[in-house]
Amino acid sequence: MAVAGKRIWVDIEHQKGGIMLHGLFKRLEREGAKLLYTARDFGNNRQVLDELGIPYKLVGKHGGATLYGKLEAHVERLRALLPVVHEFNPDHSVSFGSVEHIRIAFGLGIKSIFFNDEPRSAAVARLTHALAGHIITPRCIPADEYFKLGASKEQLVRYNGIDEIAWIARYRPDPGVLDLMGVEKGQYVLMRTEMTHTEYLRQVMRPEETRIAEFLPPIVKAFPNHKFFLLVRLPEQEAFLKKETERLGSKNVVVTRYIPRIQDFMFYSALVASGGGTIVRESSLMGIPSIEFFPGETAWQEHFLMDNGFPLHHVKDPAAVVDRAMEALSGPPDAGRFTEAFKEKLKGYEDPTDVCYEYIARELEDAKS
Repeated sequence: MAVAGKRIWVDIEHQKGGIMLHGLFKRLEREGAKLLYTARDFGNNRQVLDELGIPYKLVGKHGGATLYGKLEAHVERLRALLPVVHEFNPDHSVSFGSVEHIRIAFGLGIKSIFFNDEPRSAAVARLTHALAGHIITPRCIPADEYFKLGASKEQLVRYNGIDEIAWIARYRPDPGVLDLMGVEKGQYVLMRTEMTHTEYLRQVMRPEETRIAEFLPPIVKAFPNHKFFLLVRLPEQEAFLKKETERLGSKNVVVTRYIPRIQDFMFYSALVASGGGTIVRESSLMGIPSIEFFPGETAWQEHFLMDNGFPLHHVKDPAAVVDRAMEALSGPPDAGRFTEAFKEKLKGYEDPTDVCYEYIARELEDAKS
């Protein structure tokens, strides 16, 4: 095998990277590759990696909402990562959206593969595209979105699907999460706050801001026996929502920064609503009624899901979110809702981690000749 005995560096900056690439990691390890895992301290990244059993080295942290803080954290992380990577001396490298990964790989002459399904993060794209080896992107996102941010036609690797298929196609529901979280199947709702720390939202929303506070009260009033779990991204959001939800006087509203076994928890929920894309893409792929209330334009991945009949709606107006949620919670679940029937539909799409593996193996084989 081309990867046997090879050293591969993986940089994991946020929880999506670990979840998405976990299957790739296992395949590389099974075929004899030696992996170095580095991770950034950000959000739920550490908890997810611990849950997955990935033996990572923690290096650096997120820089927060300010430009100075972001740059300072980037510089510090580069300085800390460099000797670690240099000592490991990798033959190849991979990441999902890591600027530090691409800069170090380019600087040390290491082959690199970079996943990017979010060209709306223009700063990250400009800092990585021109230096990356290959950039793996969903075909539903126009190639021009990458070209205008520094990528070349030769760099782009396109596939039929979206990133979330990489792990949802392999997912096996485990009802043990119901006892773990003290909930009943179909009797609770998961809501996720907006990504107010990102480049494309921090100019229009305050760090603590979330529209959940606007549309949650009438939904709780209409379904007082359901439990509502509000998963926040930032401590500012946590403090804000706890204060806002105290006024509801309901013991069935939980504000938290972490939920274990999140895919299982989503799968048995009645509804998932989020101000960001990843969770509702996951949930809609599993056949779960899903609402995205992201305040900007509908992403290409969401168009892909809606155009292909997955149960996702992008609703910006809080009153419309209430209406859509009421509709989803009032009716009975679809036939086969809490089964693995959703997997059949996913067979028609490509898994991007399989695509990634083939490129790594091909490049390592070419390097031998």
